[in-house]
Amino acid sequence: MVAQVIDGKAFAAKVRAQVADQVAKLKEENGITPGLAVVLVGEDPASQVYVRSKGKMTVEVGMNSYEHKLDAETSEEDLLALIDKLNNDPAVHGILVQLPLPKHLNEDLVINSIDPAKDVDGFHISNVGLLGTGQKSMVPCTPLGCLMMLRDYHGSLSGMDAVVIGRSNIVGKPMAQLLLGDSCTVTIAHSRTKNLPDVVRRADIVVAAVGRPEMVPGDWIKEGATVIDVGINRIERDGKNKLVGDVDYASAAERAGAITPVPGGVGPMTIACLLANTLTACCRANGLPEPEGLTA
Repeated sequence: MVAQVIDGKAFAAKVRAQVADQVAKLKEENGITPGLAVVLVGEDPASQVYVRSKGKMTVEVGMNSYEHKLDAETSEEDLLALIDKLNNDPAVHGILVQLPLPKHLNEDLVINSIDPAKDVDGFHISNVGLLGTGQKSMVPCTPLGCLMMLRDYHGSLSGMDAVVIGRSNIVGKPMAQLLLGDSCTVTIAHSRTKNLPDVVRRADIVVAAVGRPEMVPGDWIKEGATVIDVGINRIERDGKNKLVGDVDYASAAERAGAITPVPGGVGPMTIACLLANTLTACCRANGLPEPEGLTA
């Protein structure tokens, strides 16, 4: 068996096109333009690239982009004041504070100061609680992207056996909640899980999100299973830098029914879902129907 490749780059382009169509409709019918504010504190090179990419794609889908770049020495008081200002700005529907923050800033305090209705990263404790209890919430972008790709490939996920490897607040836990919401039987596995290979081998769906290069070999994968590889790890091989996932792609692709590559799988979906979340937040703020096919 040779696995079908789930092309995240192409799927993300389709999601962005859907967002752009619905943004144009919002403008034409309601005179409303969704706005996304991104706050970057410090000079982290990876964060700078990511923020530039977010800003560019925000404008491309017809939204307003507001970038706030702050010095690495910015005080917590000043950062919280900016967030309060954005919370109260009706032109801003989504707020994202780029992580990681400099060490002197309390990430939990900062995230939880964002209005939950504008928390397009889905990290606010209120959104975590709403998602965990099956209520309407803002959903973290990466797990939302994974869910969209799984739904697109399978249609219904009801009754499927899913294993999520990794228990982070950003991916593992919300991913498990989303799969539960789609009526999967869900196991969260991690570094302390006993007989991990056997746990993974029974899964119809495997979501790997541990941050360890090629940790999951092909012989852990059930024949025909769907593998979603969230990992992005930079390694050196044959004297060259290479990006690999948490799954050994070559061996897993021989057994899986479908698999996401790294790069070009889950990664592109994260920004696409950030834009989708901003559109959703805008619709909710204005009492309008939520965008179809872009929410959990």
